[in-house]
Amino acid sequence: MGTFAPEQYKETLIFLATAGVVVPVFRRLKFSPVLGFLGAGVLLGPYGLGALARQIGWLAPFALDNVEQIAPVAEFGIVFLLFMIGLELSWQRLAIIGRLVFGLGALQVFGSAAALGALAFILGEPPTSAAVLGFALALSSTAIVIPVLAETKRLGTTAGRTIFAVLLFQDLMVAPLLFVVAMLEMRGGGLGMAVVSFLVPALTGLTVIVLGGRLVMRPLFRHVAAAGSTEFFMAACLLVIIGTGVLTAASGLSMGLGAFIAGILLAETEYRREIEVTIEPFKGLLLGLFFVSIGASLDLAHVFSAPLAALGLALGIIFVKFCINWLAGWMARLSVRVSTEAALMLAPGGEFAFVIVTAAVAAKAMPAHAGAEAMIAVTLSMFAVPFLGALAKRLARRPAAASEPAALPEPGKDAPDAIIVGFGRVGQLIGDMLHTHAIRYLAVDTDPGLVKRLRAEGREIYWGNASRPEFLARCGLAKAKALIITMSKPADAEDIVRDARAGFPDLIIVARARDAQHATLLYGLGVSDAVPETIEASLQLSEAVLVDMGIPMGKVIASIHEKRDEFRKILQPIAGRAEARQAIKMSLRLKQMNKRQPKSKAED
Repeated sequence: MGTFAPEQYKETLIFLATAGVVVPVFRRLKFSPVLGFLGAGVLLGPYGLGALARQIGWLAPFALDNVEQIAPVAEFGIVFLLFMIGLELSWQRLAIIGRLVFGLGALQVFGSAAALGALAFILGEPPTSAAVLGFALALSSTAIVIPVLAETKRLGTTAGRTIFAVLLFQDLMVAPLLFVVAMLEMRGGGLGMAVVSFLVPALTGLTVIVLGGRLVMRPLFRHVAAAGSTEFFMAACLLVIIGTGVLTAASGLSMGLGAFIAGILLAETEYRREIEVTIEPFKGLLLGLFFVSIGASLDLAHVFSAPLAALGLALGIIFVKFCINWLAGWMARLSVRVSTEAALMLAPGGEFAFVIVTAAVAAKAMPAHAGAEAMIAVTLSMFAVPFLGALAKRLARRPAAASEPAALPEPGKDAPDAIIVGFGRVGQLIGDMLHTHAIRYLAVDTDPGLVKRLRAEGREIYWGNASRPEFLARCGLAKAKALIITMSKPADAEDIVRDARAGFPDLIIVARARDAQHATLLYGLGVSDAVPETIEASLQLSEAVLVDMGIPMGKVIASIHEKRDEFRKILQPIAGRAEARQAIKMSLRLKQMNKRQPKSKAED
């Protein structure tokens, strides 16, 4: 075994401590945590606390003086972000926004690049350097803009989808821009060979991901789901994201593009909701680490040596891009409000500018001092995104004009009216009745074979663990009118009822109960109606006997309903008594002490 070196873990510990402090504090203050991570990076980075630590030794353990060590891991924040975006899109939704991606996106990128490149040329940059700077500065920050939009719940609005479409085009442009930068050193016949050497691996990699993903991903997740292991499912998710990212990187494209395509391929599968819940914590942590690394890269000494020039350049980039973006939106026939919101959010620079500028400096297509100044200006402009997001949010609160276009299709906007948890024979019958009355529902089950078969029949059903509140939230519980629980395992049903009622006091919750005692327990937890199997079976048998004995159907149905109401009136008051509540608490404690068996599959 090697010698233990605590300093190897310093950056990791500092980041985890920062995340534990920044997120709660900034959420309490109602500020974006993105701003907190960026500020923490500046404060703790090599140009902040790290610079002081060289003078004051005891500060060294608290400084991020080795940003290069966390940078490779931090880049996965963008990869995971693009994967989650792909999960929310699917090919159908991508086709809907295709006009904005390749129309408005091209106008924004090439228009901003032309304007910024011309300004750089006027300020004395050589033509090649000015052109590269123009395209680098034209790109915006996907990693900051998307989380800011998500936090303000504006990603599904017309402006949010417009911004995302432009950001998607920018991400698609990164690989060609890097290719062009690499070609700047080539001459003559080498250029044609270089084009071939770029296109062949890129197209091969994309083909492998798309075709291989369609053939492999769904069977992979079906096999893992059948194993019933949360750890294996998490490992499969990480394998797909990182594996596709590495494959596209090896093909000369960005890792984020591969993860994005993988997300799109999985968006239409029955495992989408469970994947979202599994990956969300990784995405949040890695994005936080990415923001910290961006903040830590800001050279404060350079900024303080010429603050007016640095801030002026950053503000100039924002102003020029705002004007060009607004004009692009106007040319695309967007409303004034949508064009203004999009122009505000897309005006600052982005993380891919660092990649392009670094490659240009390495290829000697840009002077090193120009690259350094550009990266400082881009970093400063990225700090403005949360503030511009707040301004755009305030603008969005104004009443829309009569001619304002409707929001583009938003994942989750067409949320179901009802969610059925447990889709065996009982759940399927309920689904048929809801369908008969034109009530849209979404079903959840833990049996991968059942889910596969029912999805092939056209049912909207997902595989996943509904006892986790975040899973049902992903299924659209916040917008649903009713939650129907038909699971055969009482403990799971009780967990779901407890969490759903705590989060949604007005939600209709109807649950299957084993017997009258279990129904009493469920009423105590807050269900709207509990349906005991034993009582319902008795009532149905009574109905059949009475009808067969010649009693008129109307009288039989009336008496059955009357008896059902009697049971409901008896069980509900019992559930409200203090003694019953105490019994419920004791029952829950005993169940928590017992070792839980594996999640049951579909009920009989």
